[in-house]
Amino acid sequence: MSGSLVSAGLRARVRGLAEPVARGLGRLGLTPNHLTFIGFGIAVVAAFAAAGQQWLAAGLLVLFGGVFDLFDGALARATGRVSRLGAFYDSVFDRWGEGVVYVGIAWGTLDMGLWRSIVLAVAASVAAFMVSYTRAKSESLGFTAGTGMASVGLAPREVRIVILTIGLVVAGLLPGFPEDMDLPGARAYPPSALALEASLGLIAILATITTIQRILHVRAQAREG
Repeated sequence: MSGSLVSAGLRARVRGLAEPVARGLGRLGLTPNHLTFIGFGIAVVAAFAAAGQQWLAAGLLVLFGGVFDLFDGALARATGRVSRLGAFYDSVFDRWGEGVVYVGIAWGTLDMGLWRSIVLAVAASVAAFMVSYTRAKSESLGFTAGTGMASVGLAPREVRIVILTIGLVVAGLLPGFPEDMDLPGARAYPPSALALEASLGLIAILATITTIQRILHVRAQAREG
């Protein structure tokens, strides 16, 4: 039992849907590595949007970047350009982009003077990093080679992107602090911050559980060996 919310079958179907779009991007002269770098650029723009408290724009960009990330691997497989360097770029820039977005969220909430949101953004970032690290370290030591570890745990990257997107979009639709802070009730805790905190807290919890699941998975493999 992998305990993942994203099954291997679902991953395969999504990859199949992404391939025609990836081929189209390839016909425009883009390479898999180009798509990886563009995806990272989208994450950076999302981070700046979050830093400016443009939560709705940040959420849509995070979602677009997550979908766009499907295309580099799909194009590499469709054109026979799969390489270890490309896989390295894909993994590194995916993690980097995710971390940059959390920094943007922390920056945006810092400007609002909300410490709890900052703590949860850091917690979510660390928990997400540990999910990736357990996979990378286990594979480097010969456990769960290939894409097997990606299916272990409740909250792989795809799930975290969905949760974060929902939190940002809802935050963008809900009111924050009013411009006139002298109005009655103006200093009440803003609903937009509560939406962000709920999504960040959920990511931190689910990613921590995922890390534990992967540790237990590797321990079971070690005992079998």
